[in-house]
Amino acid sequence: MRGPVLSWDARLSGALVRTVPDAVTEALSDLGNVPVALPVLLLAAAYAALRGNRRGAAAAVVAMALVPALVVPLKEWTARPGPLEPWAAGYFPSGHTATAFVAYAGAALLLRPRLGRRWPAAAALVLTGATAVGLVLRGFHWPLDVLASLLMCTPLLLAVRRSCRGTRRSSG
Repeated sequence: MRGPVLSWDARLSGALVRTVPDAVTEALSDLGNVPVALPVLLLAAAYAALRGNRRGAAAAVVAMALVPALVVPLKEWTARPGPLEPWAAGYFPSGHTATAFVAYAGAALLLRPRLGRRWPAAAALVLTGATAVGLVLRGFHWPLDVLASLLMCTPLLLAVRRSCRGTRRSSG
């Protein structure tokens, strides 16, 4: 694979990979693991459903279920090698980033009526950003893998946001 964008991606990755200890970057990367991120979303969805936002909760769970349906075919189709494993394939897009983004931002959208806009959004940004940074710094993914996942999952989260509108119960 060649081209100006991929060359930039490779140079940026080369400058960043392993600049932080592996123990730190692996811990950050793990925030995008399904056993870590999914329970956050499921707890937020259960809370939202109990508070009357069943439609938003269902939309968030469906969005998470769609992540592998979007990610896996692209990984198969592109067969992009990894930054530290040029013999391996399936790095584009980043499933960990997609999982983190949909789980944490979805939870933030569901918790907004109770906690306000800033705190949940900030938490989602920090957790998703930490995952993405960890993946790139550890060399598990190229920067474009991470960016593609964020862009690919944005429509899913816009649908969750739309589903949450008008379903909020006043807290009492």
